[in-house]
Amino acid sequence: MTLLTVRQAAQRLGVGYSTLKHWIYEGRVRTRTTSGGHHRIAEAEVDRLLAPSTAPAPPPEREPTGAIVSISGRNQLRGYVDEVRVEGLLAQVRLRIGDQTLTAIITRDAVEELKLRRGDEALAVVKSTEVMVAREARSTAGTVKRKRTARRAAADRARAGRGSR
Repeated sequence: MTLLTVRQAAQRLGVGYSTLKHWIYEGRVRTRTTSGGHHRIAEAEVDRLLAPSTAPAPPPEREPTGAIVSISGRNQLRGYVDEVRVEGLLAQVRLRIGDQTLTAIITRDAVEELKLRRGDEALAVVKSTEVMVAREARSTAGTVKRKRTARRAAADRARAGRGSR
């Protein structure tokens, strides 16, 4: 009876060394321990692990239905497709949400899978890590700048007056 090291057995089984070590610790693989505490695996045990299992085959994959049953995101906006422009690998989808327009750039594959057409109802799910808030500049900003410039000019005149005496 030939004994293999864990590394040799892992290579024969086509799994990683650490995977086989986990199996040993879980008791799924029978080993013999050397006097130094190292595990050795009999070839018969490797053959047992390589034998085809009689477990039933997994069920065939189901075709995706495309329906969203539920989603955890809170930023969902319901609207209508206003425009779909496909060019190369990307597509621009414009949604009309109330009196606002939202434009999204998605893949061509996504447009085809969702079968997006103008007038279709759609749901925009917004996920963002940053939100920026902006305001338009006030018209008084120019007035403040002009006041500063006038003060500087007055100071310059005062300095110039002192130097002429």
